[in-house]
Amino acid sequence: MSDFISNQNWRYATKKFDATKKISSEDLETLKDAIQLSTSSYGLQPYKVFIIENPELRAKIQPFAWGQSQIVDASQLLVFANITNFGETEIDQYIANMAETRGIPVESVKGYADFMKMKITSLPEKQRNTWTSKQTYLALANLMNAAAELKIDVTPMEGFEPEKVNEILGLNELGLNASLLATIGYRHEEDATQFYKKVRKPKNELFINL
Repeated sequence: MSDFISNQNWRYATKKFDATKKISSEDLETLKDAIQLSTSSYGLQPYKVFIIENPELRAKIQPFAWGQSQIVDASQLLVFANITNFGETEIDQYIANMAETRGIPVESVKGYADFMKMKITSLPEKQRNTWTSKQTYLALANLMNAAAELKIDVTPMEGFEPEKVNEILGLNELGLNASLLATIGYRHEEDATQFYKKVRKPKNELFINL
């Protein structure tokens, strides 16, 4: 069995974190690298990731995340916030970054920029917001895989009230929307969930060969 599969068997959605254990700054940087290097549509990364350690802020968010203890007990709370009304400004910023990173003139990728603008800006705003929200799930997957390798626990969460988190963090004013939450840290020895066998569909039901 590969290390990757072993790590996937090791990880689970942690229900109780050990509040006394904190992620080292070195490991946190590795997790940030994993998120930064995540794939995204066109490579645009249409989101921001808030890393929240402030206990008062986390306590404000907790009631709007079904009161889950992970919000306040984990080492950090991550809020994946998708960019709303994504459009030409963000595409131009991406193209400028590409030109600087690769040492090429902006004009040389104008065709690619125009193609993205045509495809993306033609979509209704609601559809664009759905699209940018979906991109956060790709970043979350990279986080979870990297964390498992470091034996760091991650609990992804959709069970929260985005509009309340938006209000607490002032996301609306930033043109952002809370799409996903993820708590990171170390499982508590009393969390019985870590000993449960994984329940997954058998491969012959999950996969269809054509």
